[in-house]
Formats: sequence, C-alpha cells, structure tokens
Amino acid sequence: MSDYLVIVESPAKAKTIGKYLGKKYSVKASMGHVIDLPKSQMGVDVEQNYTPKYITIRGKGPILKELKQAAKKAKRVYLAADPDREGEAIAWHLADSLNIDKNSECRVVFNEITKQAIKDSFKHPRTINTHLVDAQQARRVLDRLVGYNISPLLWKKVKKGLSAGRVQSVAVKMIIDRENEIKAFKPEEYWSVTAKMKKDDQPFEAKFMSVNGKKTDLKTKDDVDQVLKQIKGQTFKIDKVKKTERKRNPVVPFTTSSLQQEAARKLNFRAKKTMMLAQQLYEGIDLGKSGTVGLITYMRTDSTRLSDTAKVEAKDYIETHYGKEYHNTSKSKSKQSSNSQDAHEAVRPTSVMKDPKAVKSYLSRDQYRLYKLIWERMVASQMAPAVMDTMAVDLTNNGVMFRANGSKLKFAGFMKVYIEGNDEGKEEKDRLLPAMEEGDSTISEKIEPNQHFTQPPPRYTEARLVRTMEELGIGRPSTYAPTLDTIQRRGYVALEDKRFIPTELGEIVLELIEEFFPEILNVEFTAEMESSLDSVEEGEQDWVEIIDRFYNDFEKRLKTAEEEMEEVEIKDEPAGEDCEKCGHEMVFKMGRYGKFMACSNFPNCRNTKAIMKEIGVNCPKCKEGNIVERKSKKRRLFYGCDRYPECDFISWDKPIARPCPKCENLLVEKKSKKGIHVQCTECDYKEERN
Repeated sequence: MSDYLVIVESPAKAKTIGKYLGKKYSVKASMGHVIDLPKSQMGVDVEQNYTPKYITIRGKGPILKELKQAAKKAKRVYLAADPDREGEAIAWHLADSLNIDKNSECRVVFNEITKQAIKDSFKHPRTINTHLVDAQQARRVLDRLVGYNISPLLWKKVKKGLSAGRVQSVAVKMIIDRENEIKAFKPEEYWSVTAKMKKDDQPFEAKFMSVNGKKTDLKTKDDVDQVLKQIKGQTFKIDKVKKTERKRNPVVPFTTSSLQQEAARKLNFRAKKTMMLAQQLYEGIDLGKSGTVGLITYMRTDSTRLSDTAKVEAKDYIETHYGKEYHNTSKSKSKQSSNSQDAHEAVRPTSVMKDPKAVKSYLSRDQYRLYKLIWERMVASQMAPAVMDTMAVDLTNNGVMFRANGSKLKFAGFMKVYIEGNDEGKEEKDRLLPAMEEGDSTISEKIEPNQHFTQPPPRYTEARLVRTMEELGIGRPSTYAPTLDTIQRRGYVALEDKRFIPTELGEIVLELIEEFFPEILNVEFTAEMESSLDSVEEGEQDWVEIIDRFYNDFEKRLKTAEEEMEEVEIKDEPAGEDCEKCGHEMVFKMGRYGKFMACSNFPNCRNTKAIMKEIGVNCPKCKEGNIVERKSKKRRLFYGCDRYPECDFISWDKPIARPCPKCENLLVEKKSKKGIHVQCTECDYKEERN
C-alpha cells in the first residue's frame, strides 16, 4: 500500500509523475473536473448570493468512488492539478469531496513536468488558494447567467441549438464588423513609379519620392504624366548617400496567445490543435532510455518571463553552439501586457539541451514541428540582436527625386536560429545596391508607372483574431481556442481560405443580442469585466459583488427581451435544382464549414451535396466536364472535374483557362512564399506574377 496519494487530471500526467516519485506514492487521474455545474440547468441560485449548485459530473461517479477509497487508505493526499484557476478549482472540489482539510498543505503545483521540478514542488506544498477558486467560480457563474438565460431565448425566437456567451458574442461581432467594413470600403486610385537603373553593370530599383523637394502624391494618371514630362534624358545624379547600421532585437518567448498565432502562421495549425499538441508536450513524452519527460513548461500563460535557471542554460547552449558573440548580454526586461497576470513563466522547453533533433524520433510529425517552434523561439530570445547595414540613395533628374533602399545582413544574431512570422507570409531579404558616392551618376534603363487601388482591411485569420482579442483584453489565454471552436460549431461564422466570414445566422443572432443586450457586445465593457474578474484572483474584489452589479441590469434587459423580441423565421434559400434521389427541391443550408445543399424533404430524404464553384476551365482529361473547386475531408481546397466519378481528374493547384504556349498542356497557379507563379504541368514553362 502506498503512503501518499497524488491526484492529477490526466493519465498521461499521472504516468509521467509516477515515475519520478517512487513506490511510496500512488498517482491517480481525476480526468479533469469531477464536480461541476449541471448541464441540464443553470445551476446558480440567484436569490442566495449566486450560490453555485455543484453536482458530480455524469460518468465521473466511479472515478470519484475510486479516489475516495484510495484517499482513505493513504496517510496523506496531494492535489496536483494544473497551476491555474481551473486547476485550483479542481483541487478545491476534490478536497471537498474527499474530506480533505482545505486549510492543510495539500496543494502541489509545478510549471514543468521534470524530475527536479516535481521533487522540488513536493518539498513545498501549500494550502488551496481560495482567491484563484473564487476567480474561476465567478467566471463560471457569470457565463451561466449569460448563456443559460440568453440561449433558451434564442432557441425560442430563432432556432434550437443556438448559444450566446460573454466572449464568443464579442468575437462574432468583431468578425461581422470587419465584414461590414469590407462591404462599405470604397477603393481609391493611386500610382507609383519605379525606375529600373544600372550602375557598374549592377541593376537596382528606385522609387519616385518628390518633385522640386516637395513630396508628391500620385493619385491619377495625369499626376504621373506630369512627373514623367519633367524627367530629361536617362541620366540621374546621385545627390545623397546615407549609410547606417540598424539593429533588430529578438522577440520574447511565447505566451499562449503568441504561440497560437505563430503556429497558425508558420505551421498552419488551428488554435485548438496547437493547444492539444502543447498539452501532450507538457504532460510528457517517452524518450526511451531517458524515460518519460515533459518537454515544455505549462502552456497556458500570458507571461514572457524566464527563470534564471533557463537563462543560464540557454547562455551555455548559445555560447557552445554559436559562439559568445551570439549571446545577448543586455539586461533588458521583457515587456508584459497590461492585463498580464505573470503567474507562470513563458512557454519554453524544459531543457534547452533537449534540442529538436535529439528528440525528433520520439515525437509525431506535428509534435516535433511545434516543439521545434517553441525551442527556437526561446533560444532566439536569449541571443544577440541582428545587425543590418542599410543604405539609402537619393537620385535626381531635373528636380525629380527617386530613392533606392538597400540592406545587407551584417551579423545574424538571433536570426541564425529564428525569424518571427507575419500575417502576409513575406520574408525579409537582402536588397543589395551597387557602390555609389555623392556626385556620381547612373543610368535609368526603364521607368515604369503602376496603377494601384487601396485595399479594404483583411478578414480575420485565427491568428489575427486571437491577437486582436488579446490587445483589446477580450478573453484570457485559456479561452481563445474554445471560443473560436464554438462560434464555428454554432454556425455563426465559417472559414473560407483560412479567413473568417460571418454567416446569415451569425448576423441574425448578433442583431438580436445587440438590440436587447448591448453590454454583452460592448468591447470596453467586456474588457473591464475581465479586469474585474482578474482582481478577484488578486483578492482585491469580492466576486459576488461583481456578479451582482452586472446581473441587476442584465435581469431587466432579459425581461424586456422575453416580452419584446420577435420570432425570426430563417427560410432556406432555393438552390435552383432538384434532388436526384427523391425529386424535391434542393435548398442551401449553413453548416459548420459553410454553405452546402440539402434536400428540402428532410428528414425523409437526407441527401446533401457540396456546393461546387466553377472556375471557367474545361477538364483537360475528359474534355467534357468543367473544373470545379472541391474540399477534402481535411477542408483543404483542390480542383476536380464536375463529372466525377466518371472522370477522376484532380489538381491541388488551380488550373487556368489558357494552354501552355510551349506545349499546349495545362497551366496551373503555384503558390509559394515568394507569391504566385504560373507553370506548366508537363514541360518546364514558367512565368512569374507580382
């Protein structure tokens, strides 16, 4: 019989920790929460200071019974759930269910699952932090009051299965507001002029800047013509050469939010997938002879802080593998966001010495890619700044001034290991200029005017939406992934080309919430509420008072909505064709992944069809069908013949409606980090696109 019982959330975590603690310890998993609010009702007694009505979660009875039996036999019970609000609440409920004194030192927390960290944590157990429990409880109660009151109203007035939430409704509003911005956007014409120049047989480009010393905006073709008329001949004089050295500092280690954003940009991971893989890396990976080890620290954090131990280890690694000059010797402190709780360290490898190549054989492909990203980011954060040599050259012809900008990487610094991604997917490259001195001259070989139009703001990607929510103070690290998942499952938004678009259903629901519950959608109000809930965690405010201030107004609005909200009938839009199975009309429906066609005779006929979008290209294989857009089971876009299965032509690259000029076979658009180019599927013909 074991002397001590340790309770964690997951079997994987239990397995890893059990190997470190030895035979005197029995480690069991609660499988997350065992006690929670009931699903079938709100479970909050508004009349009794919003007292939660907790029950044993359905299906968790046997687990709780087993834990109770084990607790009776053990000399001491340790509650080792995750080191956050949720983990503290799990520990609090377990203490209550297992008759453990909540004021006893029964709580053990650790930020990483390594042998040393586990052993150290058991030397310093503490009491359950009731402020953290209250903060979690306050959020649960508030979400219940909002969701379990508004959702039934939406079921009654719109359709069943809908929901509203404190954070999810704001996220939907942000997506719809952006779509309205795009629809209302009016493009404005503007022009640029590029001079293709050459100096000492080295070509370079210069951009038009000013006329007679005054910056000139080129809004029309007439403006461009006026500039071109003033240029006399092809010779440009070099008026000014400015050479500078520019430093680029490394980025800080990952927080939950920045990890989700970067994994989306660089690895094409959804937020939900990123968090699932990070959980696996945190809970432990079997490394063969080394045993099971947690490879990263706790992944739910808004801190960029690193422990002194991690910094020293990173310094040793950097100086050994890259040289002393690559280690950052400055003592600059990492910046925290204004709402950062700094409860943990940043997301980092538990040991820099476990470099990605050393553990690659023990990881799945996606685990390896995410671990490599986390490892590289942390190592780069401790490296020296990169140094760029930059050069700006002003060239004039009869008062018309062009400017050429060049840059060259002088010292790679942190860029030797890692370069942060961006939403446009563009990479920074050297732009070399020939040697030039003031007073020299150069020849313009060609001057190209280019017409442009201003672009509307882009739709939100997952990464951009998470970043914006974080900047506005909406939600917290643990809420981003489930929020994005929920608004898609409810059919309020859909992903199209990896960008969110609102659905008709989302717009209808938002309009109703905006009319009757405007504070729910108010970004400032929601951010302020988050701050108030954070203050509960610090012991600065009473959670009941915060809930009460909100609910007094909310209850009045709820009564008004129940009386005045009109029923909304969502009619199915005819698809313009009949069902091939029963002959009834097909209609458009909205699902989790966007629109699809379904038989209007549902549920008697369950025929559904994907909406096929023609791209104006005849099938190159059967010559009879047309090429249409399709989506694979993993929602990846591809192109196929509309006569499938009679014709099985498919292409991952988009075919275009003209033959190869060289061999007359199919041309397709190829996407890369450099942009889009066209190439032949049979011969070596290729053409670049800007």
